[in-house]
Amino acid sequence: MEAYATAFVEWLQALPPAGIYAVLLGVAYGENLVPPIWGDTVVVLCGSLVGAGVLAFGPTVALASLGGALGFLTVFAVGRRLGAAIHDPARWRWSPRAPMAAAERWLSRWGYGVIAANRFLAGGRAVIGLLAGASGLRWAPTVLWSTVSSIAWSLLLVWAGALVGREWERVIEWRGAYGKAVTAVLAVVGVAVLVRWRRGRAE
Repeated sequence: MEAYATAFVEWLQALPPAGIYAVLLGVAYGENLVPPIWGDTVVVLCGSLVGAGVLAFGPTVALASLGGALGFLTVFAVGRRLGAAIHDPARWRWSPRAPMAAAERWLSRWGYGVIAANRFLAGGRAVIGLLAGASGLRWAPTVLWSTVSSIAWSLLLVWAGALVGREWERVIEWRGAYGKAVTAVLAVVGVAVLVRWRRGRAE
């Protein structure tokens, strides 16, 4: 995997700025539809190219934000189209049931707040978009908060990449540690909410 990553980085850095911007937009959009895509890695790498003077800060943040928001809204639209059918395990055996159950609890409790935080929730972006659409959340607030979330996350990653420059891999390591910490915290919160809910029903 490391060899593939190195080859991709070398290929990306060899492109002209317009080509890098195009790849950035495509990857930022596609990672919502195909989560294994290295979306954050590409954004951080582009941030390092901002620090090197190859790319400009404003367009880099704008394209990363646009791609992220449009990708989330595409998944949201798919969720609206599927509706209640998304919960049928016989039809959607490929879907990760545990993350979907967790995202559903978050949406039920915090609504649009989850949309606003979706870019900062490691591993749950596509699932949140899908369930948000199926739950019938309105378009206007979803567009607003998904865009705000995408801009905030893109700003952070591009700034961090520009700050560390050639050592951009450090940001990816920090991001991985952050993702594990967020997942652990959310798991604890989810369990606490579930226990409290069950106690409330038992009383």
